[in-house]
Amino acid sequence: MQTRSAQTRQALIRAAAELIADGGPSDAGLVSICRRAGVSRGALYHHFSSTAQLMAAVYEQAHERVMELAEKAFDQRSADGPERFLTALTRALREEELLRAGIQLSADGSPGPPQLRDEVLTLVRRHVSKGHRETAPSPDDLADLAVVVAAGLESLGHTDPAWWEAGTNQRLWALLRPLFGAEAERIG
Repeated sequence: MQTRSAQTRQALIRAAAELIADGGPSDAGLVSICRRAGVSRGALYHHFSSTAQLMAAVYEQAHERVMELAEKAFDQRSADGPERFLTALTRALREEELLRAGIQLSADGSPGPPQLRDEVLTLVRRHVSKGHRETAPSPDDLADLAVVVAAGLESLGHTDPAWWEAGTNQRLWALLRPLFGAEAERIG
């Protein structure tokens, strides 16, 4: 069971994430966060020395969630790792405000680069490139394709959540799967 202090801290993180997910980092001001969390400014400053530190906590929790999704998707060497990861990521972006907020932030809590979304793209590229032999399509080409799909779905979903729907993911991966599967067959 969480202590009251831990509950307040988590309420502040959740409030900041909701405000960022609903509008953007500029919408997560001190007063708005406190109002949304139902706490005083003093409570915010008791847990975080600044709103930037609070935003960094949002980033940190979102980063942990992305790593959890990646670990699960890439837990075995197979061609469907990128598909499993990007499917899980788009589902999480659709359902989890914390992830939608955190993906817009950098490690220091600022909206500037490098953002978590940049780290996600690097992560996808690294996993797709790892273990592939130099064949056509090249591992870098496959990695770049997976990154473009990830970036496109993430970006487009902010204006039209249908891009984060499972059916959209399934349709796109039905087109892409043969490319990744053919590479895995050549390796295996």
